[in-house]
Amino acid sequence: MVFEYSGVVAAPVDEVFAWHGLPGAITRLTPPWQPVHVGAEAASLRDGTAELVLPGGPKWLAAHQAGGYHPPHQFVDRLATPVVSAVLPWRHTHRFEPDGPDRTVVTDRVETPVPAALLRSMFAYRHRQLAADLAAQRRYWHEPLTVAVTGASGLVGTALTALLTTGGHRVVRLVRRPARTRDERTWHPEAPAADLLSGIDAVVHLAGASVAGRFGERHRRAVRDSRIGPTRKLAELAARTPDGPGVFVSASAVGYYGPERGDEVLTEDSDRGEGFLADVVDDWEGAAGPAVAAGIRVVCVRTGLVLSPRGGLLRLQRPLFAAGLGGPLGTGRQWTPWIGLDDLTDVYLRALTDRALAGPVNAVAPEPVRNTEYTRVLARVLHRPAVLAVPSLGPRVLLGSEGARELALADQRGCPRRLLDAGHEFRHPDLRDALAHVLGATPGVPARPTAGEPV
Repeated sequence: MVFEYSGVVAAPVDEVFAWHGLPGAITRLTPPWQPVHVGAEAASLRDGTAELVLPGGPKWLAAHQAGGYHPPHQFVDRLATPVVSAVLPWRHTHRFEPDGPDRTVVTDRVETPVPAALLRSMFAYRHRQLAADLAAQRRYWHEPLTVAVTGASGLVGTALTALLTTGGHRVVRLVRRPARTRDERTWHPEAPAADLLSGIDAVVHLAGASVAGRFGERHRRAVRDSRIGPTRKLAELAARTPDGPGVFVSASAVGYYGPERGDEVLTEDSDRGEGFLADVVDDWEGAAGPAVAAGIRVVCVRTGLVLSPRGGLLRLQRPLFAAGLGGPLGTGRQWTPWIGLDDLTDVYLRALTDRALAGPVNAVAPEPVRNTEYTRVLARVLHRPAVLAVPSLGPRVLLGSEGARELALADQRGCPRRLLDAGHEFRHPDLRDALAHVLGATPGVPARPTAGEPV
């Protein structure tokens, strides 16, 4: 069987073709709802081999075929995993044709027995992701930067580093183990090496222990100690490195505003709230002070609920809602400040490249919803009911009273005022569109049916 999917991307054919050969491209194109992760990227679109790792360790090897390599119009890969390829043949032809000077028709042609219904959502996602990434990279274009990133292997770090490298930037991962490549440097959070940030243009600081968990003394200490001290040490190092970064972008959180703000619209100018997370975030942002004092542009990205089935709350909710066991938390009236993962990475990209952006920035969607609306939309995207309300006792049992109040039942009507004032374009301002995109329930960019596409 032959499956084809076509769409138009607003970029020249040379640029679109070249993008696919950049580090991070396969990561950006892999749908987040699929239970695979990238084990290795192909060194070349001509004859390299990419590796996707499935649950339990089996690998999907995509071997590129030299005979099908015709830049900038085509490259081909086929499934090369022993045994599997014999029973599940897969040959994927990637075609690129100009549609005027600044538009490209992208066509994916797959020869496989896999049903078209299983392929359509994947390729819709890929086309939409490709178009949006190229648009974002053009919107926030900057001459190539060398960006040091902590927490690069986490949910946000994985997506962001791939967005940066496909945009032509070099990423240096700051890791806590011995460095293995030229694009890694060993980072000791409490005592970073004096030359750690030498030759670095920008820092993105994402590392920190997960906030999710029961708010006992050990958990609170881990949350606090993994943020305040390491941020201060990194900011101090940036300040005293002569050939070091000119911009320091640090993760932060809407927990700054406290858990019980009701209908108050929370902008970056709103007062800080009360509670453990408000205290932590206030000190966390303050720890970047040495960089500010040295004249380095500092941006603190106050993040809300990040939507991705690969991590965070949605990773826990998806199987429950898919089984018809989802429902609102507590009263369901609490405001939920959410943001799609790709919109969050766009915020970081803008923070790195927009010299006018400094200080705290609310990384939340412009259309906040109450918890009842959030659960209703999630259930609708998954075609399931959401009638089993979860009493507030449930989160308290799992997280403790303080954890439930600060996390599960937090009521924060966040507003991305500084981004809106700067004319920022969100990929997914609508909750349903954001959830549909990451869960594979969207048609993606408008596709032009072709002769081989099943209908």
